[in-house]
Amino acid sequence: MKHKILLFLSLFCAPLLLTAQKKADQLRVSQPGAFSMILLPDPQNYVKYDYNQPMFEYMTAWIADNIDSLNIKAVLCTGDLVDQNECLVPPFPRFGNLTSRQQWEFASEAFGRLDHKVPYVIATGNHDYGYTRAETDITHFPEYFPVERNSCWKKALVSVCNNRHGIPTLENAAYEITDANWDKLLVIALEFAPRDTVLNWAKNLCASERFSQHTVLVITHSYLKAGTERYTDTGYKISPANSGEQIWQKLVYPSPNIRMVLCGHYADPDENFEHNVGFRTDKNRAGKEVAQMMFNAQALGGGMSGNGGDGWLRILEFQPDGRTVRVLTYSPIFAWSPTTKQFAWRNAPYDRFDIVLK
Repeated sequence: MKHKILLFLSLFCAPLLLTAQKKADQLRVSQPGAFSMILLPDPQNYVKYDYNQPMFEYMTAWIADNIDSLNIKAVLCTGDLVDQNECLVPPFPRFGNLTSRQQWEFASEAFGRLDHKVPYVIATGNHDYGYTRAETDITHFPEYFPVERNSCWKKALVSVCNNRHGIPTLENAAYEITDANWDKLLVIALEFAPRDTVLNWAKNLCASERFSQHTVLVITHSYLKAGTERYTDTGYKISPANSGEQIWQKLVYPSPNIRMVLCGHYADPDENFEHNVGFRTDKNRAGKEVAQMMFNAQALGGGMSGNGGDGWLRILEFQPDGRTVRVLTYSPIFAWSPTTKQFAWRNAPYDRFDIVLK
């Protein structure tokens, strides 16, 4: 009888165990002591079509599956969670086939895979306001992303600023992250085209006794174009507002501890990857280099009406030297299948590089 049981296990259970071992690709940090933050580009083109949505949900599912192996301390998103904030008649085909409510509900569900597992930081985009693209200051973001939904925010969240309606929300929020090698970091999310009130809040926060020695990362939706040029105007009706150049002049340049600015927004439908990323460094008033990076893949999966971005995201790996951030460009969508796994990493100089912050 014992031999029959062993034979049964070998014939039927072994294939099941083998299948379990071949699950979706799981990554690891390059060396002990490193930790990661994951940067998600604008999700709007995944979210606006019902048939694209599974791609974005797989991306957040992949992140959840790699929290321990990549030592992920935060997930960052450049905004434009939806393509239209308040639209009842979907403007198909280029602008989606779902109502705004359906888009918001899906975006919320996709990020729900990260709730109670890791803090995520979202910078609201122009499409998250108004009717389709920031004609007014109304947004459904606070309804779908209240602070109580993710218990990981309870430890990380340290400050918020009122939104355009005078209500404290996560549209403008600061999160503290600690690490043995990096000490303390502060990640500040800013609303689309932030008002002077918001920039002053962030500036005073950076200069405060509690956070003046923190390494600060700022994430906002619209700041840098492809290449090296900062936006000099917002281009939308929402007001009051500040452009990328004004954010630099009023907040980033005067703040000695802001060392990195991350953004999305800009997209070029020619599908040339180099035309959808940007990077520059400038010295702030204290003479320290500030890395400024734009990353937005929304047009890279077949244009603005394509699949939403081929699953591209960036892994920001904070090295144990306490000064170097390794930027890696990766697609869990390609990595999911042995047939396409060879395309999962991008290795051009603008896709894979190091940033030295100290």
